[in-house]
Amino acid sequence: MKTNRIGAWIAMAIGASYFVIPLIGTFEFSLRMRRGEYSFDAYRSVFSDMQFRETFGYSMLMALLTIVFGMLLVVPTAYWVRLRLPQMRPVVEFITLLPLVIPAIVIVFGYLRMYNSSSVLPLTGSTTGTNVLLVFSYITLSLPYMYRAVDTAMRAIDVRTLTEAAQSLGASWGTILFRCIFPNVMSGVLSGAFITLAIVMGEFTMAALLNRPAFGPYLQLVGANKAYEPSALSVIAFSITWLSMGLLNLVSRFGKSAPVKA
Repeated sequence: MKTNRIGAWIAMAIGASYFVIPLIGTFEFSLRMRRGEYSFDAYRSVFSDMQFRETFGYSMLMALLTIVFGMLLVVPTAYWVRLRLPQMRPVVEFITLLPLVIPAIVIVFGYLRMYNSSSVLPLTGSTTGTNVLLVFSYITLSLPYMYRAVDTAMRAIDVRTLTEAAQSLGASWGTILFRCIFPNVMSGVLSGAFITLAIVMGEFTMAALLNRPAFGPYLQLVGANKAYEPSALSVIAFSITWLSMGLLNLVSRFGKSAPVKA
């Protein structure tokens, strides 16, 4: 028993070092911008860069829109499939898994062919239309994670009983959805939202091909032209991802301990 425990700790230490040591090295290198001493000059340079603030703010806005519209798409779909169309569940799950199989560059090229300036719906003909198309692209990328998070949360509640109880009290479908279903699957919605935030902040292909001022292309641009700032940006990006995962873990624990409303 003691040998197995030691072996488990050794395996955990090796696995942790595989991730932690490169991050420590990146952080240490980001502090070497001033010759002969450690400093946060690279971070000051990054935060003082107007392009950093613009791209970071733009990606945060896109992430917020993606989360809101993705939630409005996924929650009613998962609810209706579970309530009225259980036989369609394998089909819906297959469709939501497609973004994991189809490369992002293929998806965005398909969007460009469908919504270019010569099509019936020329979204790429204006800045607003291109932003809308980018949000659609991000929703597509986040579908596998958002749908599964919501569907898992919906398994923990009795959808049919809640619906029948609300209908017996005269509630409309909108009231049922937003006042009965949404509050009970909020832990799943927030879990999917944090994963979506991490995806949007680091996504490069779609934003670059649509020529949008997002954070992912900015990371690539800085990495190609500067030495120490890319390491600082990598640490910042890792921090955003880890913060999202920490919040995801916190929300998951809260969702397990929260009582289900009848």
